[in-house]
Amino acid sequence: MCEVFMPTNLPPEALDKWEKVEAARTPKEKMDAMIEFLKYVPHHKGTMKLRGEMKRKIALIQEDLDKKKRMGTGKSSGGPKLFIEKSAQAQVVLVGKTNVGKSSLMNATTNSKVIVTPTPFSTHIPMPGIMNYQDVQYQIVEAPAVMEGAAEGKANGNVTLGLARNADGIVIMLDMSEDPVEQLDLILAELEKTRVLVTQFSGGRVDIERRPAGSRLRIINIGRLKDCSFKEVEELLRDYRINDAIVRISGDVSLEDVENAIYENTIYKPAVIVANKLDIKGTAANLKKLQAYVGGKLPIVPMSCERRLGVPELGKAIFESLGMIRVYTKEPGQKAHSDHPFALRKGATVQELTKNIHKELLSNFLFAMVWAKRLPFSPKKVGLNFVLDDGDIIEIHAKT
Repeated sequence: MCEVFMPTNLPPEALDKWEKVEAARTPKEKMDAMIEFLKYVPHHKGTMKLRGEMKRKIALIQEDLDKKKRMGTGKSSGGPKLFIEKSAQAQVVLVGKTNVGKSSLMNATTNSKVIVTPTPFSTHIPMPGIMNYQDVQYQIVEAPAVMEGAAEGKANGNVTLGLARNADGIVIMLDMSEDPVEQLDLILAELEKTRVLVTQFSGGRVDIERRPAGSRLRIINIGRLKDCSFKEVEELLRDYRINDAIVRISGDVSLEDVENAIYENTIYKPAVIVANKLDIKGTAANLKKLQAYVGGKLPIVPMSCERRLGVPELGKAIFESLGMIRVYTKEPGQKAHSDHPFALRKGATVQELTKNIHKELLSNFLFAMVWAKRLPFSPKKVGLNFVLDDGDIIEIHAKT
């Protein structure tokens, strides 16, 4: 058993202010909430990392707001944006070195009209577009090119890495006509400098997936707690008002690691590698080199964006890496809405789906009927806690 204390020993007032940080809906609201939060964070050795991380985030938001203010409109200046509002069913940021084919990928997979140019570092502004995969839509955001020193702000690196940190997932794009291992190492190194990880690692990891109110707190421990107990982890999470979430612990994890995850000091983002330009002669050898180097830790999608080869495979890889499921709804006596499923995360329950449809529907919920191939008898009458899966069809019955 470890000593019962919170690593940063935050007072209740600070925890209350942190709730306002998480509830903020705009960059300005978030920045103001962070500034207020810091007023209640005591100064001592245990809070150094926390205070430093908050100040870094405040500076990034302030930088973006200042650029807008200089234009005199309060609106986007057309210059680099640190935040792209999420749309569609998931946001994925596209990162890579200059001239790897990011704009060609956008044109091949989305509705955006990006100008393709051989000029290095021609993308200064994040460019969003919508990609359709079966019945799911992704918002793909082309970020400015990554170079060595991006984490220190070179070539709008703070914009790219900020987008990667905020997105649901990452597509790492590599040029197979050049050394792919060198490119991948550079990108991963810059991401790691800003504490964004895309692969499993030997140390501990804590992933906190927030859930709708009423979902309860579930802690899944497949690792080992260092110098602390399961109860202390649960108490720490509840102290931070985390009562509705799935918390996954892997590797060797301390109580401080859990708190770092709460503040997103180090976060994990699912990622897919695009091996582009395979239409160029001699690139097959580099693809094999990349596959051997990655060793199955990340999915690799061979592509030729110029010839639009590999687009369906990319859509599938993103879908699987994000852990998404499609759930189709229907009215009694009617066919399922086959073209407009709800995109949820694996592990989602009937309660989460019902709340996504309408809060009033949840308050009037009676039961649901679920059609699924995995069920021995279909349809099956279920309640709010029933866990859904990809391809399920559901019919919700409520009080009238």
